[in-house]
Amino acid sequence: MAETRIPRDLVSRDKSARMVYVPPNALPDPTPEPGYSYRWIGTHVQGQANPTNVSRQMREGWEPVKAKDHPELMIEGSAATGNVEIGGLMLCKMPTELAQSRQTYYDKQSSNQMESVDNSFMRNNDPRMPLFADRKSTTSRGQGFGSGSK
Repeated sequence: MAETRIPRDLVSRDKSARMVYVPPNALPDPTPEPGYSYRWIGTHVQGQANPTNVSRQMREGWEPVKAKDHPELMIEGSAATGNVEIGGLMLCKMPTELAQSRQTYYDKQSSNQMESVDNSFMRNNDPRMPLFADRKSTTSRGQGFGSGSK
């Protein structure tokens, strides 16, 4: 009744890639076009049209993307305009150079605002009880209760 078995360490399985499920994106990514940056622009909020936002984005330089230009998205496009629209969002593109210039502008605006806040904060500084405007944060793992160690 004793069978001749091959030891497990001598048996090898063919290595096969395990299928990993990745849920689809709610907003598909278009095939990149050289020299352009893409962004989804809100056209509707809670079912209500938001033409103010759309016109502001158009004035900034964003151009609507036509569905016929990106067949890989498998979208028919808006019946009225032919633009790529999904759930109140419209796909738009802008020349990369203009998008980088825009980003630099807004980064500078943000930096100036933070500097202004810091100046206002440090105005209340007193040598008897100094304020610290340290913007660095760190995380550490301790040796006590709640640290995950036993």
